[in-house]
Amino acid sequence: MGLMFTGSYDELATRLSLLDGEWDDTQIDRKIFRLDDGIMNWYEPSGSISFQGEPKGKSLLEEKVPELLDTEENTNKIQQRITELANAVCTGMFEREEIIAVSLLGALCGQNTFLYGPPGTAKSLISRRIACAFASPTYFEYLMNRFSTPEEVFGPVSIKALKEDRYTRKTDSYLPKAEFAFLDEIWKSSPAILNTLLTLINERVFRNGEIIEKAPLKALIAASNETPESNQGLEALYDRFIVRVMVGPISQNINFDQLLTSKPTEAAISIPDNLLVKPDEWVKWGEQLHDVILSTETLTIIHLIRDALDEQSEKLDVYVSDRRWQRAAILMKASAFFNGREETNHSDAVLLKHCLWSHEDNREAVLYIVASAIKEAGFDSGVSLHEIDREKEALDKEINKELFYTADVYETKRLNNDEYFHSIAKFSANHSRHDHSRGLYIPNRKLKTQNKFHPVDSKGNTQEDVWCQFDGQGTCEIFLDSDSLYGVTYKTIKFQPKVLIHKGEKKEDINRRLIDSLAESVKKLRESLTIILNQVESKCKGYKQALLSPFITEDDVQLAITGVAEQINRLKLRIKDCERLEELCR
Repeated sequence: MGLMFTGSYDELATRLSLLDGEWDDTQIDRKIFRLDDGIMNWYEPSGSISFQGEPKGKSLLEEKVPELLDTEENTNKIQQRITELANAVCTGMFEREEIIAVSLLGALCGQNTFLYGPPGTAKSLISRRIACAFASPTYFEYLMNRFSTPEEVFGPVSIKALKEDRYTRKTDSYLPKAEFAFLDEIWKSSPAILNTLLTLINERVFRNGEIIEKAPLKALIAASNETPESNQGLEALYDRFIVRVMVGPISQNINFDQLLTSKPTEAAISIPDNLLVKPDEWVKWGEQLHDVILSTETLTIIHLIRDALDEQSEKLDVYVSDRRWQRAAILMKASAFFNGREETNHSDAVLLKHCLWSHEDNREAVLYIVASAIKEAGFDSGVSLHEIDREKEALDKEINKELFYTADVYETKRLNNDEYFHSIAKFSANHSRHDHSRGLYIPNRKLKTQNKFHPVDSKGNTQEDVWCQFDGQGTCEIFLDSDSLYGVTYKTIKFQPKVLIHKGEKKEDINRRLIDSLAESVKKLRESLTIILNQVESKCKGYKQALLSPFITEDDVQLAITGVAEQINRLKLRIKDCERLEELCR
């Protein structure tokens, strides 16, 4: 099989940017890359690549292009390794795959994790398993309570140092020297511990007396069955836990039955050496993941979420600091990196559901906001669809204005420079000998009103004894005052103005040149939308494979796919509407 590349044109151009060649995208069926009289043809629909040109240039391209594209094989290797590592860490645990994968991702990129859930849901076990994913880690674990002392967490004060008038702690085997740590029931701890902890996890340093020690802490996992209460001074510390994961009881009966029939799960497990994360790898990966680009789609999703959270901030009682957004971006970049990508996509943005909620009351609402933003974002086309919609709506109005009557045209008579409906009102009395007719002129301008008024006669004189009132639907009720002298009353008359031309009927006398111009504008809009549709459909091919990630579920993948499908449907509906307008202009 020949050389293939199934990514986008921009991705291919990025891969080959190290070669000092020139692109030619003027051909309809392919993109051309020229280097030293050699030519590479890339057929975008199929992804196939061929080479031609002078022998020297052709040979150079045949040598260099596969090397640059072969990074995909290397990137697939890291995705496979991390997937296998996450699976190994999950061994013997039920319904904890996503929780462990996301917590592992946090540890891989140096972010702290908060496990929220009731007692007995394996929170401490998850932390111990995460530590097992790393080679020879130093691990510290402690169950906090309101009687906990700093000595139990940061180490006892050195008696020897005190004798020398120095206040230092013996930190070996305690939190300041740990690479991984688990603090259970963290919010129950004393202020003295929490204040010191804030500096340690934020700056990765520990002030030990007069000495500032660099803390090797890679990741801290904390757990509790409650979130910190407001106005307790814990907001700053809580904000440092970027990943927040709900750990609930096992929900599916089949998994619960397996739990009952299995022996207790071991905390320490043996991870194959080729999967273990080595210290130098952790450092190198931490530097490399910052080269990952936040895609336009990811930024769109972030902005949509941010706007929605701002609109509902008071209702949801949720605040996301700039620091949290920045750390969440690092988490998304790390997801892309460990999936072998140089740019984030929708699957990485799914992880925001683990970063933005603050307490149980707003968790579900935040998850819904994140899901809605991912569905709404679709693919970026580089064109503002809102601008296109505004232009299409303006053209729609102008075309209808030029081609069709926008209001009913009534039969009227002109009187004193004003338009009037003419009615021969035949008033029926309770005594037939008092019946009589009268010619009335009813102002056209009163058609849309519902207040009472007097009509006029043919000379414009107001008929004080006659009252008119429109009902808002085009019918006018006419009343004649009673004759109190003879005890005569008159029946109400209903008058319906005669419609000569109904609203929506096509005009006969139209400006053909203007209509042709409008039709051309609609055609250009339709062509622009068709180009966008083709781009989105092209990106969509094979996109599900690009969304697969050990850090999200199949449902999350389907969420992004559904969003793109809806975007395609919306584009097709816009194109159909343009075709409708073009048909009107013919």
